[in-house]
Amino acid sequence: MEVIARLLIGRESENPEKRNVIWNMIGSFLYAFASMVLTIAVVQIVGEDAGGIFTFAFTTFGQHMFMAAYFGIRPFQITDTGNRYSFGEYLGLRLLTCVGALGVGLLYVFWNTYTFTKAATVFLMVAYKVIDALADTYEAEFQRQGKLYLTGKSNAFRTLLSIFVFLSVLAVTKALVFSCVWAVLAQAFGFFLFDAWLLPRLPGVDWSVRKGKKWALLKDNTLLFVSVILDFYVFSASKYAVEACMQDKDMAVYGAIFMPTSVINLAAGFVIRPYLTRLSIGWERGERKKFTHTILKLAAVITGLALLAVLGAWFLGIPVLSRLYPKLRHALLECRPALLLIILGGAFNAYMNLFYYSLVIMKQQRLIFAGYGLVAAFALLSANRFVKRGGILGGALVYLALMAALAAVFGLLVFVLVQKKKREECV
Repeated sequence: MEVIARLLIGRESENPEKRNVIWNMIGSFLYAFASMVLTIAVVQIVGEDAGGIFTFAFTTFGQHMFMAAYFGIRPFQITDTGNRYSFGEYLGLRLLTCVGALGVGLLYVFWNTYTFTKAATVFLMVAYKVIDALADTYEAEFQRQGKLYLTGKSNAFRTLLSIFVFLSVLAVTKALVFSCVWAVLAQAFGFFLFDAWLLPRLPGVDWSVRKGKKWALLKDNTLLFVSVILDFYVFSASKYAVEACMQDKDMAVYGAIFMPTSVINLAAGFVIRPYLTRLSIGWERGERKKFTHTILKLAAVITGLALLAVLGAWFLGIPVLSRLYPKLRHALLECRPALLLIILGGAFNAYMNLFYYSLVIMKQQRLIFAGYGLVAAFALLSANRFVKRGGILGGALVYLALMAALAAVFGLLVFVLVQKKKREECV
């Protein structure tokens, strides 16, 4: 075990920035890749209806419960360069949010009139994602300690382990629920090995818990928590609408054309994550011009990625998806317009994440909450109507509208706040 720890941590003489970038890319890619691989496998091995159930459980409600357990803390934690809170305090709060997310997941499956297979699959994927959220606390601390590469390694190895176990069991048994049980067990073992066991071997991690600090941390992050829940609701409103208004196999089709958006967000994450600490330090030091230049540079990269994605989707999107999902081929042939709308929505979502992190660094939680609340209200009123009238195309259209609205609101807020700060400092 000590040999494994030394191999994971590596030599201090290695180029830290290079390691951070490379392993962050690998971990992020495999994490995003998992959704595609697993949903494709379930569709092909156990059918379209089971594929739709798993798609909803893994990428929608399970991920929503990940966000609940996540509590919006990670951006706060990795930008807490002054160590206002200890790791022990971050971990203590995250344990409470994880238990809460499991409770909500259990109530949700009892509330809905699901079959046993659907209820069990949804709850097991909630458990899988909650373990992921707990691991995220450790991975955020790796990043705060200047070791982002350990975050990437944990993401990579945990993901590979759980994918391998899930697919092996599914291929042999053809039993979705049994395979989900094994995926949860593999995720728990990966968390222990690559996070819970590894972090104590790093120097400088503060495990103390001071009286009243968890409550203060809770108050500091409550608005971010509600904002994150609203954010994912806005992001997934079209999926919830398809699940509520259409059949399970339609959810599988919608999940298939939604999948390429993860490529844009993945690539954008490669670019954005390594700059977050730098942006935070630049803002705290009053380097407004440098701060703005970095945001514009990152936005330009996202634009380039979006153009490539749209061109790729136009020429290759449906043919490639049809090969990846042979059982959905006929349904996918009618989905090119919906695919292009979703790709554009994914680009706006990447812009939104850039502006969101910028507002977190500026400590503008109230404005973030207001922005999400406004767009979430629109989503609540419109998503089901769009899907009932337009089916999958209606879902794609409302997704694009919601992502564009969020990006516009947050981008405008960042611009106004930077200009306001510049004026105040010139006086």
